[in-house]
Amino acid sequence: MRIQQLSELLDYVATCRREMAQLYSRLHTQADSTRVKLMLEYFKQHELQTAEKLENYIDEAPKKILDTWYKDIVFEDFITLCLKQTMPANMSEDDILELHLELDNKLIGLIEKTALSSASPDTKGALEDLVRVENIQQQRLVHSSIRMDDI
Repeated sequence: MRIQQLSELLDYVATCRREMAQLYSRLHTQADSTRVKLMLEYFKQHELQTAEKLENYIDEAPKKILDTWYKDIVFEDFITLCLKQTMPANMSEDDILELHLELDNKLIGLIEKTALSSASPDTKGALEDLVRVENIQQQRLVHSSIRMDDI
């Protein structure tokens, strides 16, 4: 996928988050383990909340930043990646966490790549802040997942 404007990129990332939520919902119906189902439900809710926060950010961000144009931001078809993702019914909590981190890191990487390509200090700063927030959320999610193991 080729992205030309920052508003397009952020909208696409929000859509990808919603697609991840659908993936977790689909895996939930296939999973055997109650603990894995609990984790998938938690991840699904997390992705829906993250998408909503990103959509709110898009609504509130300065138009000057959202209208920033890019030449060469190309990203894989993340939605197809989610649609093709499968797991066995006996998937483990570690399998789910590994999958989540792989997908999450792809999206964070896209935002980082865009920040590096940004000529405007305002746009670059906004994207770096977004990456920082995404990384903090990822750390919290991992810690919460690890705490689920203690239950």
